[in-house]
Amino acid sequence: MSGAVFPGRFAGKVVVVTGAAQGIGRAVALRAAAEGGQVVLVDRADFVADVAAEAQGTAAAFSADLETWDGAEAAMRFAAETFGGIDILINNVGGAIRMRPYEAFEPAQIDAEIRRSLMPTLYCCRAVLPHLFARGSGTIVNVSSNATRGIYRVPYSAAKGGINAITMSLAMELAGRGIRVVATAPGGTEAPPRRIPRNAEGDSAEEKAWMAEVVDQVKQSSFMHRYGTIDEQVAPILFLASDEAGYVTGTILPVAGGDLG
Repeated sequence: MSGAVFPGRFAGKVVVVTGAAQGIGRAVALRAAAEGGQVVLVDRADFVADVAAEAQGTAAAFSADLETWDGAEAAMRFAAETFGGIDILINNVGGAIRMRPYEAFEPAQIDAEIRRSLMPTLYCCRAVLPHLFARGSGTIVNVSSNATRGIYRVPYSAAKGGINAITMSLAMELAGRGIRVVATAPGGTEAPPRRIPRNAEGDSAEEKAWMAEVVDQVKQSSFMHRYGTIDEQVAPILFLASDEAGYVTGTILPVAGGDLG
């Protein structure tokens, strides 16, 4: 774990992080634990338990398929039963499976993109509500994307646009109950090699060429003309999750070097 750590920032808080086995979610979970949170790491990859074992603090792992309602409900129930409740939910599951011109997407591929990048957040936001209501307060941080504007990812873009809509509408609905709902919209981010590939079927030479075009577009659209780092994504997520952001709700914070998406 690298980046600044603020000891005690999440002391007394139960923090659920989804998509915690790798990438941004892994780094968020490890830092939240280092900052005093009781952290539940959720992922469908079994090696999420290995990440929990790395935590410098209190952490537990739970394996679930969050593309299903049953998985989302079970994950929130596990967190509440393990640590006595839930204060913060960080929804991080998602990611484009394929990158290709829209006319090249098959209907089943469109459905798969929506299932991966919209449904886990939609389900987890619903599943966590009884636990936040029991607390009388809480925070939901959704990890969206600035790829609501970008090439070769139309179904993924649609899913992330849905995340933004969930964030704004749910924030308005829940403000009177002491619950904040916010989001970050990351741009392209440098990350270690995935232990589980983005596209399990592998990319053809044509798809690799399309991917290269996407990378070029992302860098050119950023004022800084580069990808961000994991730490540059983790910091704003945890700021929004913390009490320091107590007067921030319904906001989608772009973290993309100036590209607003």
